[in-house]
Amino acid sequence: MTFQKKANAWAVACFGEEIARDKAERAHRFLEEALELVQAGGCTASEAHQLVDYVFGRPEGDVAVEIGDVMNTVAMFGTAYDIDIEAAAAIGLNRCWANIEKTRAKRAAKPSFSPLPE
Repeated sequence: MTFQKKANAWAVACFGEEIARDKAERAHRFLEEALELVQAGGCTASEAHQLVDYVFGRPEGDVAVEIGDVMNTVAMFGTAYDIDIEAAAAIGLNRCWANIEKTRAKRAAKPSFSPLPE
């Protein structure tokens, strides 16, 4: 089974099909995790805000193209930090399964119609 299918199986088990496939929810959670990653790598809030302004000042991209670019960029980020991204992904998914009840509770307490996770 591909990693994508494994991750989807967890999301459906945790949240149900509707939330697992909610495009806005997935975008917000991805952005949150991407920001946490670059913060861990030393990016400042000021740099992140500058990049937000830069990106949103340009034409909207194609989702499939942008996913490819994200995957390539994450691979190189992992290389820069000597991290095996496939191993890190497997560890992360195992952590998701181990924390499924905590994640469900956090999601249940999330403000409605807000991109913020809590």
